[in-house]
Amino acid sequence: MGIMKSVASPIELDDRGVAWIAGANTKAIEVVLDKIAYGWSPEEMHLQHPHLSLAQIHAALSYYYEHQEILDADIERRHREVQKMAAETADSPLRRKLLNLRKS
Repeated sequence: MGIMKSVASPIELDDRGVAWIAGANTKAIEVVLDKIAYGWSPEEMHLQHPHLSLAQIHAALSYYYEHQEILDADIERRHREVQKMAAETADSPLRRKLLNLRKS
């Protein structure tokens, strides 16, 4: 049997527990959102984000599948926050004023 060597993970967690792709300044969840939103394959993601290697993209997706329940809940929470903010600003006094200026 050969000597086993450890392999450094391309995914690092910051102090808040957010997963980042090592050396890429990209959150793992950003890769996941591309997959969810656009249905992109890892190869298409690499074409869209050439600074990420296929290995980094696969590592981000692997991290997602290992933590899917937690990350899906976080994605849903963030989506609800955005919807709430959009609803709160939909009829704000500033928006009405800007729309009135636009009509003039």
